[in-house]
Amino acid sequence: MIVLGIDPGLANLGIGIVEGDARKARHLHHVCVYTESAWLMPRRLLYLHTELTRLIEIYQPEAVAIEDQFLRRQADVAFKVGQAVGVVQLACAQMDLPIQAYGPMQVKQALVGHGRADKAQVQYMVKASLGLREIGSNHAADALALALTHLAQQPMRRALAAT
Repeated sequence: MIVLGIDPGLANLGIGIVEGDARKARHLHHVCVYTESAWLMPRRLLYLHTELTRLIEIYQPEAVAIEDQFLRRQADVAFKVGQAVGVVQLACAQMDLPIQAYGPMQVKQALVGHGRADKAQVQYMVKASLGLREIGSNHAADALALALTHLAQQPMRRALAAT
């Protein structure tokens, strides 16, 4: 299974693509797509959509894992991130890709084994799981973590579907 992980953001959209299953995953690609704050909003959103669509066409993922957003105290940030999430949802809908959202604690639990892990522990597990020395962007690392989380959840999803 090929999974596209997305760490949504307007200025920094993390993208990570992995292939495999719960036991063994292979890194295919990761990137952080940046937009300039000086760009008008329509240009920023179009750029995110264009880059995401391009990568979907190249890698042909079967599923998308996106970070669930919990930005309750910063309304302006939540609004901007929400627009980026909308662009991601649009691009995925256009390609008929199912989207599953995961919260930070779910990702930490899946990769480290407990929901109170710190970012460094999660990044270590992402690199170790995929055989990477460096990832570069925290946003791309988070996107890869989301994709790995989705793979880890697949056996449970299949078992539930069989009942």
